[in-house]
Amino acid sequence: MYYILKRIFDIILSFIAIVCLTPVWLPIIIALLLTGEHLVFYLQERIGINEKPFFVYKFVTMVKNSEKMGTGTITLRNDTRVLPLGRFLRKTKLNELPQLLNIFLGHMSIIGPRPLVPKGFAQYNDLAKAKISEMKPGLSGIGSIIFRDEEHIISLAKNPIEFVKEHLQPHKGNLEIWYHEHRSLWVDTMIVFLTVWVVIFPKSELVYKVFPSLPKKDLERAVEEFNEGLETRD
Repeated sequence: MYYILKRIFDIILSFIAIVCLTPVWLPIIIALLLTGEHLVFYLQERIGINEKPFFVYKFVTMVKNSEKMGTGTITLRNDTRVLPLGRFLRKTKLNELPQLLNIFLGHMSIIGPRPLVPKGFAQYNDLAKAKISEMKPGLSGIGSIIFRDEEHIISLAKNPIEFVKEHLQPHKGNLEIWYHEHRSLWVDTMIVFLTVWVVIFPKSELVYKVFPSLPKKDLERAVEEFNEGLETRD
């Protein structure tokens, strides 16, 4: 029943959102056509339910072939590959709006695990992979709330790629396992509320009060220890 109701809500809410947000979409589309790469949508392969690949829709925020430059699929704070308009779209999360199309088409849900590129999904342990593959990826989710300022955290690491692999991906996996074990319409509703809440209050820790059993990790401390470890190795 949970999945049936969730799909009904996904269809209804995504359709309403697409229609109501048309006044927001149009200026963004026109601005993208007139600036930067003169492209509107960016399609990227992600891993969906049952590990079935699909293409996620986003507004263009980076230069062409950015995945083949610098840190690849990992985006840093003040990343030179991000276009001027793209910085605004990423900061406000408006670049994610086209994923409403993925939700309406059934590739994604409003709430679910973060949709990952194949390389990122492969870094999860077997348990995390098994749990995540049973759920549709979400426009938002518990991982999106906890890692709302992911670019900042990654930018603090002296070796961003290794830091993501050693610290961020394992914690992300634990968060998605937690969601798998606790998923319900109530949890989904609270995640929707918290998604809006952290946009308004980005430093808020309310999520841990709403979900006291949520796995917790001091990410900034993890960066410090990681950097200290690199210096020791050197």
